[in-house]
Amino acid sequence: MGYRIAVAVGIIQTILLAVHVFLYQTLLSFAGPLRRPWDAVFAATLGVLSVSFVAGTLLAHRYFNGPVRWFYRVASLWLGVLNFAFVAACMSWITLGAMRVAGIGISSEAIAAVYFSLALVASVYGIANAASVRVRRVRVKLPGLPESWKGRAAALVTDTHLGHIIGPNFVTRLVNMLRQLRADVVFISGDLFDGTKVDPDRLVAPWKHLTPKFGSYFVTGNHDEFSDPKEYLDAIRGTGIRVLDNEKVNLDGLQVVGVPYHDSANAERFRTALQNVKLDPERASVLLSHVPNGLSIAEQEGISLQLSGHTHGGQMFPFTWFTSRIFGPFTYGLEKHGDMQVYTSSGAGTWGPPMRVGTQPEIVLIQFE
Repeated sequence: MGYRIAVAVGIIQTILLAVHVFLYQTLLSFAGPLRRPWDAVFAATLGVLSVSFVAGTLLAHRYFNGPVRWFYRVASLWLGVLNFAFVAACMSWITLGAMRVAGIGISSEAIAAVYFSLALVASVYGIANAASVRVRRVRVKLPGLPESWKGRAAALVTDTHLGHIIGPNFVTRLVNMLRQLRADVVFISGDLFDGTKVDPDRLVAPWKHLTPKFGSYFVTGNHDEFSDPKEYLDAIRGTGIRVLDNEKVNLDGLQVVGVPYHDSANAERFRTALQNVKLDPERASVLLSHVPNGLSIAEQEGISLQLSGHTHGGQMFPFTWFTSRIFGPFTYGLEKHGDMQVYTSSGAGTWGPPMRVGTQPEIVLIQFE
């Protein structure tokens, strides 16, 4: 394990331990001490859960088998529940303090019961919501769009995060939805894989049944590049999807450009990649780039429409708030950056907890006008 990875793992694990200690102390303070031996069982259970996600993630990057998949799924589910439990614990203390200042008599047990019940409801809702992929329809007008493309449609799929939680059954559902939409072309703008140890050929096999008129095109995201992406890319190409690596394709007059994550994340390489494809400024162009950044560069180089993902829209509260502070208006949806339009998808899958609260998983159908 590299030094930087070891430091990151240490920081994440320290934070998780602190959150679990805070949760333990909150529950004991509000509900009262448990009788022996249940107090020891409760403390030990939280102790094991506090290291489960980091341990599960490390195992998932080395092994792909039944026991590891189940361990990682349980750990990821708990991480999601922990998120809402932490919010519930914070709100319990805030509410208790406010009630005491206001001189309102209310039992601490009642306060905790309300907030932790809401946390459980949010967790259950988040699981159900994340499993229900919607179709988001948008209309786009691009200058220089060939007449042949007016009325045609493109489908955008991002952030499926195939791995130990999301598998071929999920991909089969996506493919069936895409076939019903009858898009003329399909764009996949990164994080098709979660970056863990998997059987990539089995995971992407359902894509072979999707044959849009102008094909399917893919660029890597950061998760696809956690390690050498060759195995992933070979599997993707085996389905008939074309991997774009700093190149341009001409689809009946529409210019489609793909820049992989490792180049789009560096301003100098990003600009060079766009300059090297030699865009025709008189014709409309579509850029596949995983992260909605470098927008000024893309606009200056003549891109008409950038299609991105990565943000998940924040995936679930309260990370929806943090993500919006980082990416601003380009966190989600169709926005303008000067003369260029940008669509950032919330993605079809999830990372970590298979939950969504405050966002929705989606396939985007882009209708050209």
